[in-house]
Amino acid sequence: MSYKAIKKVFDIGDGRTIEIETGKLAKQADGSVVVKMGDTMLLATVVSTKEAKEGVDFLPLSVDYQEKYAAAGRIPGGFLRREARLSDYEVLISRLVDRALRPQFPEDYHADVQVMITLISSDKDIMPDCLAGLAASAALSVSDIPFNGPISEVRVAKIDGKLVINPSRTDLERATLEFIVAGSEFDICMVEGECKEIQEPEMVEAIKFAHEHIKIQVLAQRQLAEEVGKTVKRTYSHENSNEELKKAIYAATYEQVYAIAGSASGKDERSVKFKEVRDNYIATLGEIDDVTKFLAKKYYHDVEYDAIRNLVLDEGKRLDGRSTTQIRPIWSEVGYLPSAHGSAVFTRGETQSLTTVTLGAKDDEQMIDGAFINGYNKFLLHYNFPGFSTGEVRPNRGAGRREIGHGNLAMRSLKQVLPADDENPYTIRIVSDILESNGSSSMATVCAGTLALMDAGIKIKSPVSGIAMGLITNEMGTKYAILSDILGDEDHLGDMDFKVTGTEKGIVACQMDLKINGLSYEVLEKALDQAKAGRLHILNEMKKTIETPREDYKPHAPRIITIRIDKEYIGAVIGPGGKIIQEMQRETGATISIEEVGNQGVVQIFADNKEAIDKAVTRIKNIASKPEVGEIYEGKVKSIMPFGAFVEIMPGKDGLLHISEIDHRRIETMDGIFQIGDEVRVKLLDVDKQGKLKLSRKALLPKPESANQ
Repeated sequence: MSYKAIKKVFDIGDGRTIEIETGKLAKQADGSVVVKMGDTMLLATVVSTKEAKEGVDFLPLSVDYQEKYAAAGRIPGGFLRREARLSDYEVLISRLVDRALRPQFPEDYHADVQVMITLISSDKDIMPDCLAGLAASAALSVSDIPFNGPISEVRVAKIDGKLVINPSRTDLERATLEFIVAGSEFDICMVEGECKEIQEPEMVEAIKFAHEHIKIQVLAQRQLAEEVGKTVKRTYSHENSNEELKKAIYAATYEQVYAIAGSASGKDERSVKFKEVRDNYIATLGEIDDVTKFLAKKYYHDVEYDAIRNLVLDEGKRLDGRSTTQIRPIWSEVGYLPSAHGSAVFTRGETQSLTTVTLGAKDDEQMIDGAFINGYNKFLLHYNFPGFSTGEVRPNRGAGRREIGHGNLAMRSLKQVLPADDENPYTIRIVSDILESNGSSSMATVCAGTLALMDAGIKIKSPVSGIAMGLITNEMGTKYAILSDILGDEDHLGDMDFKVTGTEKGIVACQMDLKINGLSYEVLEKALDQAKAGRLHILNEMKKTIETPREDYKPHAPRIITIRIDKEYIGAVIGPGGKIIQEMQRETGATISIEEVGNQGVVQIFADNKEAIDKAVTRIKNIASKPEVGEIYEGKVKSIMPFGAFVEIMPGKDGLLHISEIDHRRIETMDGIFQIGDEVRVKLLDVDKQGKLKLSRKALLPKPESANQ
């Protein structure tokens, strides 16, 4: 048996190369490729059914990115010791690819499509996520599945003042901006990333730079598809049509829908009226088959789509009566939950987030055990979107991909303004529960998260606000409207969803998805400028509630003290088998963690009261310091001899309390003076050349009057 592998190798623009190979692996898939950069290798496969399921009028696309632990020479943790469900990191990469691919399929293609991308070999310094979009698109390009690509994704970062494509993991740590940008040969279709308070022109410059390198990767895919001979795609027919019915529905309902759209009614009232128009028209059709009923609902949806968009383009008027730049009313409150370490309610229009901040110790850090990325994370943000927030009945089955993605955007935003690790010893968990939703609950999470952090007393560098922008264009692209603070319907019916977060100084994160081709950079620049005005307005409204972080943490919030000790004392603090540190935690009630950093041991002491912390600090300092002559110690009697007692003044450090140093009066015998385990306050008089300690209790007692005469 033989195979014919076809390879395409290209330079990404700086001397590094990427190789795309097809025809060797997974040949029964409709399309498969292996993308290789350095030692990083991704296998991407794509399969699509030949026919669409009955009654489906959308693209059932699923994208899964998974990392095999063997790719990094590791065995998975956990009881099963095998790859389980996708991690949040894998879900986020899957979403990046999905969002870039989905707009590229023909609108009338409704067959199931499954894209699977697998990390099969890992290079510790070459990040695979920026290659996943290229791999998926290349697999589609060498298949016969209808696809209006190719597209590709790249990571663009600014490192040491210079823009770089797909930087190494090590270099990325110094980046001041980092975006994943996806696009075709002609247009950008997706942007997501974070930055350190940059200005709008700098962001546009980075996107333009990324697009030039995307074009190189798109060209390579085209050339590969030509070599494979997959430039002609399969034929299909996935939609029934009835042009007469479509025209009749348009003529009968358009004016009514346009009037409802312009009535500035609320979401629920508007939905009821739209449904009433649809149902009244369908009732006039009499007895109809299921196909006709399905088409009638589909065409009526098209009427809503056109009417709402035309209202904006023709009159500059939106569903709730606002202008294109107007922000919905905002109110917020902090400290709403008395038992939380920090809390806030943020409401903008019909979107509301109840957000909490919880402060934890080092032991509360999240352990990340991935094939490519592993370590610890001390800042967590979880976003929940229950069904009742939109008036729906929906079972609670844990966080879905949307919730993971929205939470990640808010986390990226707030992460930029947290104090440095040496200024903030806490593990911080933010939870945003969306209680109402009609437009950009992720941006409400950013705003509520900022307020809750300040309420908790976390010294953030600057408050952060966020806004979701929309775009509506006509078919020719000659007329457009940029919308600030979009509603849910405007997101669904618009051509762009562009979320921007930032401080007064600049942008800290963004997420953009385009549903159309041909967005000019001029329009993008206008959208960014309009977004800046909107988020600054929101920021000013937030400041009316709380402007700066509270001076101190809440009284019931736990306290953390960090102390540093010499490296040589780490073992003494821990003790054999952890005996000493466990004993200290048990006796003081504090939680103690210790790690080696450079030539020091960094000790964190966590407790909900000052007394417990003080006890733990004293115990640790006693262990990790050398006895000093003249210092006073609270010791414990360890053994009793005829000539005195040995007293432990520090763990593992005993000194002799001679019988003559116990009291000013003469003591003839040690009988009945002490019991083993008695606590005794002593002063260190001397340390001889052999390191032996000479203690005195007498030196701390007042002299008898007879002794003074």
